[in-house]
Amino acid sequence: MNWTQVYNPLGNVALSAIVAGIPLYILFYMLAIRRSPGHWAALFGTSSAVLLAIAVWGMPVGLALNSTLMGAAFGIFPIVWIIINTIWVYNMTVESGEFDIIRNSLACITDDRRLQALFIAFAFGSFIEGTAGFGTPVAITAAMLVGLGFNPMYAAGICLIANTAPVAFGAIGIPIVVAARVADLDLMHVSKIVGRQLPFLSIIVPIWLSVTMCGFKRSLEVLPALIVAGLCFAVTQFAVSNFVGPYLPDILSAVATIIGLGLFLRVWKPSRVFHFEDEKPSGPVTCLYSSGEIIRAWTPYFILAVMVFLWGLDSIKALLAPLGYSFAWPGLHNLVIKTTPIVAKATPYAATYALNIGSAAGTAILISGILSIFIIPRYGFGRAMACYTKTAKQLRFPILTISMILGLAYIMNFSGMSSSMGLALATTGFFFPFFAPILGWLGVFLTGSDTSSNALFGALQKTTATQLGLDPALMVAANSSGGVCGKMISPQSISVATAASGLVGREGDIFRFTLGHSIAMVLFLSVLTMLQAYVLQWMLP
Repeated sequence: MNWTQVYNPLGNVALSAIVAGIPLYILFYMLAIRRSPGHWAALFGTSSAVLLAIAVWGMPVGLALNSTLMGAAFGIFPIVWIIINTIWVYNMTVESGEFDIIRNSLACITDDRRLQALFIAFAFGSFIEGTAGFGTPVAITAAMLVGLGFNPMYAAGICLIANTAPVAFGAIGIPIVVAARVADLDLMHVSKIVGRQLPFLSIIVPIWLSVTMCGFKRSLEVLPALIVAGLCFAVTQFAVSNFVGPYLPDILSAVATIIGLGLFLRVWKPSRVFHFEDEKPSGPVTCLYSSGEIIRAWTPYFILAVMVFLWGLDSIKALLAPLGYSFAWPGLHNLVIKTTPIVAKATPYAATYALNIGSAAGTAILISGILSIFIIPRYGFGRAMACYTKTAKQLRFPILTISMILGLAYIMNFSGMSSSMGLALATTGFFFPFFAPILGWLGVFLTGSDTSSNALFGALQKTTATQLGLDPALMVAANSSGGVCGKMISPQSISVATAASGLVGREGDIFRFTLGHSIAMVLFLSVLTMLQAYVLQWMLP
């Protein structure tokens, strides 16, 4: 029997939204105040959401349990499938000693931690985000920074903050494609507006990273490099999103940043090298390895980048699609009905689970790891399989956390609790442009995905904007732009970061590390959207 979502079960929009937020308050309390391990915070948050969905929103028990289980399944595949294979590739390079060569080769370019963070977390991470998304860049870059000798807490936090700039155009532009589709808007028009919001953030993210690491005064020492990195990324992001489309801004911006920063550092070096306080003092860096050894050591990551890029192409996805299976989730598919104002007309909520083994990004990473075994010297399949087993054991708690967090996201979405909070923000009238990015931010915090946030709130943004006489495309774009700021505090993303940096159980510390940055960035975009709606309309296409 079908069940229609309830958005205002308590008869008051504001009160319903406050009650719907109880699972999030529990998450916040356990992560930010009690500093509980992520799996315990996720367990209590998800359990409370299931109870609220049944007791307050009136969701049938079977639908509530099935939506939670489907979310947990999605957490395991494709999310955990990406993470476990990524960390496996990293662990193999560490076990074999090849990462020592990578560390030394990067130190020969620059031994400065601020510039290494720019290369790895900002530029290389953006390339991976542009090709794969779904937590892949944070998993790879956090592990690499720890391997380079970064303080693990800073490695995790910096990678989460750096992952802000590319998220909206991640995974070959899927978030923008979904935003335009659910809101029935022109894809290129939405891409152009996002491309006139995020470059402002992209310019300041490198400076933000450096100030976070060493303070404002010491950041001035590398200001020229920070400006070069920010401009390379932002200018390319603007140009590609406005004149090419939403599919390649991240990839081309990352390549432009790596090339631009690399060329700049050949003619300029900071006067003082920065290392963290808890690091041992280091003298001048000596390049210990030949060009051939350096290329060989980096080859697993070159293979990984190429494979992930290929797997993001529609033609490859279509070719590999038969190597998988999708099915309608029993007891859930089309049994929940979404109604206005969340959607234009009553629509069954599809619940299709895709076990697309062949075309999944995690499979591309697995294959790159297998190919790397032939490259890594004196490292056979026996050691590789033992390393994979050790990696799976290492990630047992993050796997639990991610599964439960996705279960929380799905039960809140299918029950209508997320929409209840969204509708409360939509009642803000004149100030709605200020809250439009915050709605996207909330969606990413809930789901861990800018794509999912756009699918959740894109139609609501358009409907509210139309009713208020605002530009619907601006509000939909703001949902995606604001959403990027929620990525760094999403429990799903934090679980990935802690797993990659060896900080499992310290999810609360990472949450506290990134929370202020997340709020500050989304407020910046809220003010920008407000100005673009009423004062700076000339900025819009």
